[in-house]
Amino acid sequence: MTAGPIQAHFVAAGKYHDIDYARLELLKLMAEEPRIRATVAMDYANTERLAACDFLITYTCDVMPNPDEVTALKAFLDRGGRWLALHGTNSILRFLESGLVDAPDEAPELMEMLGSQFVAHPPIGPFTVEVPNTGDPLTRGMSDFEVVDELYLSRTTAAIETLMLTRFTGEATGFTNSEWQDAEVPILYRRKQGRGEIVYCTLGHCRGHYDVAVFTPFWPHPERCAWNYPIYHELLRRCLKWASGELE
Repeated sequence: MTAGPIQAHFVAAGKYHDIDYARLELLKLMAEEPRIRATVAMDYANTERLAACDFLITYTCDVMPNPDEVTALKAFLDRGGRWLALHGTNSILRFLESGLVDAPDEAPELMEMLGSQFVAHPPIGPFTVEVPNTGDPLTRGMSDFEVVDELYLSRTTAAIETLMLTRFTGEATGFTNSEWQDAEVPILYRRKQGRGEIVYCTLGHCRGHYDVAVFTPFWPHPERCAWNYPIYHELLRRCLKWASGELE
């Protein structure tokens, strides 16, 4: 950890989520550490800024970097950068003529880097988050907890160290990969990349009145999911301390 400013870059953008809400909440959490100096973007294009940063945060949905930007992300990690990836960072969504939603393998290099790719989610509902690794600084002292959120079902694309997980059997209605049996689902994990590291947390869905105009002009009930729970804010604070170099 350096004594001076901590340089951060935050990509917040995407579809079907209240990105404004997530952006504001995460910036408020970053502001608790006055040494964090953050820039905010809607895509991965500012690779020069990324190269000058200590850590990257992403809260996106169906926003993919181009090949040059993937190269810049890998270089950032290889030199020791830290990437806090949240919720839909690993999502690619394609709406098919059948009415189903597909998650195609269109960005294999990025998904291997991240360690997982979104495949589907069941309707928002309650589930138990298990904390099998309580010795890690990110989860020390935490125990299993209940949360209502959008459960991201993903396929693992590389070696990861799972810190939180849940289990799911059921149907992810509306997705091409809809039937799930005895799935062990990572919720929080670490992944090494070069001298750097990624921490991925899939919790944190949010949606406001005007975020699914493709389906309806007005969504009557805003969704805040894990953002309603103090333990999620505590987890984000720990993740930001990790990103800043205060936790290993």
